This record gives sequence, structure tokens and C-alpha cells, in this order.
Amino acid sequence: MTPALNKPLPEIEALATGGVKFTPHTYLGHAVVLFFYPKDNTPGCTTEAMQFRDHYKDFVKSGTVVLGVSRDNMASHDKFKQTLELPFELIADTEEKLCHMFGVVKNKIMYGKKVKGIERSTFLIDATGVLRAEWRGIKVAGHVEEVLKEVGNLKKEIA
Repeated sequence: MTPALNKPLPEIEALATGGVKFTPHTYLGHAVVLFFYPKDNTPGCTTEAMQFRDHYKDFVKSGTVVLGVSRDNMASHDKFKQTLELPFELIADTEEKLCHMFGVVKNKIMYGKKVKGIERSTFLIDATGVLRAEWRGIKVAGHVEEVLKEVGNLKKEIA
């Protein structure tokens, strides 16, 4: 079941670095940013992860949890996290359950061949587990600032 805007997330469970288990109930009371990216240690994904890292304190200040998601395995995530000194956890969606649930697996052309890949996408879930915003097929430049702005708007709605 695909999550719909302004509806609670469907049940799902995914494992992340640091022994963290993500479910729609894990972070109740906190907003959650889930950013899906194609692959650890690639140029665009590295830049995106570093931008979330560099703005991490702003997310924490607003009571928001940041989680990265890709199809890479836990060992790859651990190395990526360590190399970039990422302060947030990365979900290893090796079976593509979250990727398919959020509809981010897309046909892409890579070196002239059709492949299934992850469309760079971000989702904002509010403190009650309801999907409030989504960005699909994003460009890295300026994206994290846009997400932070939406987190701020979410806080104003609640206040």
C-alpha cells in the first residue's frame, strides 16, 4: 500500500544502522524525514547526505528525525556513514520493501541500458505518523533547505 498525503503510514518495518528498527510507530512524537537515494558513495548521493548532515542540528532543534534509505546493505551503509560522519541512521532496504511502498523504484537509462533504480525522493511524516509532504525526482541543490522550511511550516500548523 502506497502512503498517501495527509494519511497515516501503512505498517512496515525496516532495519537501519545502529541497530535501529523503523516502523510508523517508532518515532511517534517526532516528525520524520525519509530521504531515498540511489546508492552509497556516488557523487549525487554523497552530496545529498552531506547536506542533510550539515543541517542536521536544525532538524534536531525542530524535533525531527532524519533517516536515509537506499537498497545498499548494512555494511555499505556503515562505511558510508563513517566516511561522511553522518549523525543520522541509514535504512538498508535490500529487499526494496520501503522503496516499493513509497513508489520510488523507477525505470532509468544507465549507459544506454534500461535499469531499475531509485528516484531521489524525500518524504516528511508528522509527529502522529501522517505523511505531510513529498518531493519526487528532486535535484540535490537547495533541497535540504526546502525540506527544513516545510518542517518549520509543520511546526507552525501544530502550534
